[in-house]
Amino acid sequence: MSNYSNSRKRPDRDNRYRDRDDQGGKKRSSSFSKPKPKGPSSSRGSAPRGPSTRGAQRNAPKFDPSIFMKKVEEQTAAQVFVPKHTFSDFLIVDQLKKNIAKKGYTTPTPIQDQAIPAILEGRDVIGTANTGTGKTAAFLIPLINNVLTKKTSRVLIIAPTRELADQIQAELKYFTIQTGLTSALCIGGSNIHLQMKALRSNPAFIIGTPGRLIDLENNQIISFSNYTSIVLDEVDRMLDMGFIKDITYIIDRLPEKRHSLFFSATVSKEMQTVMSRFLRNPISISVKTRQSAENVNQEIIKVGSANKLDILHDLLIKPEFKKVLIFLRTKRAVDKLAGSLTDRGFVVGLTHGNRSQAQRNKALLLFKAGKVKILLATDVVARGIDIDDISHVINYDLPQTYEDYIHRIGRTGRADKIGQAITFV
Repeated sequence: MSNYSNSRKRPDRDNRYRDRDDQGGKKRSSSFSKPKPKGPSSSRGSAPRGPSTRGAQRNAPKFDPSIFMKKVEEQTAAQVFVPKHTFSDFLIVDQLKKNIAKKGYTTPTPIQDQAIPAILEGRDVIGTANTGTGKTAAFLIPLINNVLTKKTSRVLIIAPTRELADQIQAELKYFTIQTGLTSALCIGGSNIHLQMKALRSNPAFIIGTPGRLIDLENNQIISFSNYTSIVLDEVDRMLDMGFIKDITYIIDRLPEKRHSLFFSATVSKEMQTVMSRFLRNPISISVKTRQSAENVNQEIIKVGSANKLDILHDLLIKPEFKKVLIFLRTKRAVDKLAGSLTDRGFVVGLTHGNRSQAQRNKALLLFKAGKVKILLATDVVARGIDIDDISHVINYDLPQTYEDYIHRIGRTGRADKIGQAITFV
C-alpha cells in the first residue's frame, strides 16, 4: 500500500437517430414521423424508457477496495480441462470446420464443449460464463451450422454494448467465410441508413444493441417475429445498464416457436424473471472460472492532499507501465484527464458513451495494437472486451461496487500473466 501526503467536455453527437445504447434510461429521438413508434416509450409520452437510474446514479454503498488488496507471488495454475470433443468431432458442415481450423481452434473450451452439441440439437441454453471463456464461438458455431442446414432461418443476437456487438460481428464474419451467409451490425453511433440498407438484403444474422434494434423495429425496418433463433449475450450487463424494459419489449415480440440462448456471467433474481419468459425447457451450462482477480496484484495509493494527476504522471513514466487502462467514473472526467495528460506530453486514447462509434473503434484498435499505450475509459469497456497484454489497470476514480471493481481489474492478469491493479483512494 502506498501513501502520499501531498491533487473538454465533447458536445453530444449531432445524430438524428440518437439511441440510448450505453446511456441506460435516456430517451432517444428520431427524425422519422411515420409510422408512430410503438416501442416501450410510446405509451408514456415524453417519459424516458427504462429505469430512471443507472451507472453513476445507482444507489450503491461506498466501495472500499482496501479489504481486497493482495499480492500475487506467482501465477496460479488453473485446473486442467479435458474436453469430451474436438472441433472435428462436431456434426457441422465442412466449410465451417475449415474456417474453425484456419482460426487456429483445435480443442474446445469448457463452454464450447458443452454448449455446441446442445445448440446443434436445438435446445434452449442458459450459459453462465465469464468473458474470455470462448462463449461467443460457443453460440456462433452451432447457429451458423443450423442456418446452413436449414434448421433455423434467421438469427438475432443482442449485446449490451456497441463494442461487444462489433466484436461478435467480427468473429461471425471469420466463421462464415465462403458460406454465403451475410450479417448486419445494428448499433448506435453508426449510420442508421447504411444499417437499413443492410437489413433490406435480408441477412441471416443481425447483431445489435437493444436501443438501435428497437429504433429500427419502431420504424418497421425489422420485425422481431421473423427471427427463429435469438441470443441474449451478457444479460447481467444489459440489466445493469437499464435495458430491462427494452429486453422485455423485444421478448414479447419474438415468435412463440423459437430457439433461445441466454448467456450471463451471473444469474440474479431479476434475470430469473427474464429467463422464465424467454426460455423453454432450457439446459443449464455453468463454467466455473477462477476469479478474474486471482492473478492480479492489487494495490491502493492513498492520495491524501497530494495532486492526483501528479501521482498518475509519476506512475505512467515508469518503464513497467507498458499498456495501461485507466478507469474513470464519468465521461466528463475522461475528457478532462485526457486533455491534462496530453498537455503533459502523453499520447492517450479514450472511449466512452459520448464518443462516436468510429472514435471508439479507433481508440480500441490503436490500444490493442500497442500504438497507444494509455487508454482512458468509463465502465462501458469493463465487460465484454478482450484486450491482450494490459500491464496495469488504474482505478483513477473508485468503482461503485465490488462487482465493478472485479470487472475492471479483470482486464489485466489474463492468460499466463500476472497483472497489476492500482486504485486511488
